[in-house]
Amino acid sequence: MLKLHITNETSRLRAVILGLANSNGPTPTLEEAYDPKSAEYIKAGTYPLEKDMVEEMTAVRDVLEKYEVKIYRPEQIEDYNQIFTRDIGFVIDDIFFKANILPDREREIDAIQYVIDQIDPKKVHRFPEDHHIEGGDVMPIGDYIFVGTYRESDYSNYITARTNMKAVNALQEMFPNKTVKSFNLRKSSTDPRLNALHLDCCFQPVGKNKAIIHKNGFLNENEYEWLVNFYGKENVFEIDSDQMYAMNSNIFSIAEDVVISEKNFTKLNAWLRAQGITVEEVPYAEISKQEGLLRCSTLPLIRD
Repeated sequence: MLKLHITNETSRLRAVILGLANSNGPTPTLEEAYDPKSAEYIKAGTYPLEKDMVEEMTAVRDVLEKYEVKIYRPEQIEDYNQIFTRDIGFVIDDIFFKANILPDREREIDAIQYVIDQIDPKKVHRFPEDHHIEGGDVMPIGDYIFVGTYRESDYSNYITARTNMKAVNALQEMFPNKTVKSFNLRKSSTDPRLNALHLDCCFQPVGKNKAIIHKNGFLNENEYEWLVNFYGKENVFEIDSDQMYAMNSNIFSIAEDVVISEKNFTKLNAWLRAQGITVEEVPYAEISKQEGLLRCSTLPLIRD
């Protein structure tokens, strides 16, 4: 049996599901795009090629192997995008949650069922269908669970709104001893610089007490201010809309003192090193064209 353990975003990683770029399928049509950034590259004719994405994911796999992390991969589905495993599930404490994702992507969960089968069935949970939730919006932070959501009345108009308040409230009921703190995120179906697809597109904890934050990703300024106060202004790396677009807040922690980051994030990587954090740089710019990066591609199962 797999004994899951995830209580935060930065403790030493022991086991993870890493996405798969093999047999990724043809370039989607504009109608098939799930987010405005993918749509932008489809229109421009520069949507990422499978061979480049496979190379990028191999670089991540090599770093994880270097740190002796146990790696699971989805079973391959022909001509199907399986890169972003964070969307399809997440772990809080010792419970695996199957996400309620876009219906078109349900097969991605089936492809990791062999991993889920190794978990005690009593520790596998799925909310009712109308409780929308994806792993990119969910962050266990010790006694807190941070959740990105969209609380506005036009929720149903946005394919980029992935987690609703029904799911947030259900999480609070499941974890009465934790504080579930929701953040109202800015959504756009047309402008990727104004679209926080998930919480990890505008926020990421790193190290012991530090964070990367994009202010405009939050619809409610008081919620952004709460986060800055939670970490302390001196511990926050603020990113602008271009850095958010490039996915600077979507790096991935192997430990409090080790992160995997995109090699072009020069300012961020320099700041991380100044905090005493080892930065393992990988090329990931092609995958980022789908509005996802390193956190999106990984589903942690066990941390210390």
